[in-house]
Amino acid sequence: MKHTRFKNGFLSTYCGLFFVLLSPDQSYCHRLQHDMYFLISNSRLNEQVVDKIILQLNRVYPQILTNTEAEKFRNPKASLHTRLSDLIKHLQKKGERHCQEFYRALQINAEQLYNDLPSRKILSPVFFLACFSAAAGFALFWYCCNSDAKVIGRSRRILGFSPIIIGRHVRNICMLYLEDISRN
Repeated sequence: MKHTRFKNGFLSTYCGLFFVLLSPDQSYCHRLQHDMYFLISNSRLNEQVVDKIILQLNRVYPQILTNTEAEKFRNPKASLHTRLSDLIKHLQKKGERHCQEFYRALQINAEQLYNDLPSRKILSPVFFLACFSAAAGFALFWYCCNSDAKVIGRSRRILGFSPIIIGRHVRNICMLYLEDISRN
């Protein structure tokens, strides 16, 4: 995944993943690029399933893998991790149809794993609303922690009139914290 540095210095490692989650109609090659890390990590696919996928890609019409390519990716001398990553990279170079057939073979031979792929998990708007609410809460808390007395007075007014936005217990804790800060 691509690492991007923002102006404030935070490092975003999953910006590509969120793009995949937000747009399920992406190309199969792009989806496979992001799913590759999930498929290769922690030995999610065993030897038998990988062999079944390779054989299916070899036997499907039009043929996705030639006989020599299939033998290369089924070579037991190479580690499973290496064979699988080489297979995925090879399919990405070949094009969209090849990546689509890989997903089809994965769905047939390992349906549970196919359903758990990161590109298949589409988050609901409630998730993004919850993330935004948490970010707004942290921003408000940061605003309240400023030592400026004017800021504390304003934030106390905001917290005092927000029983709907945040829970009563959380509001009481924040109010007690603000009172302690204003005494010091």
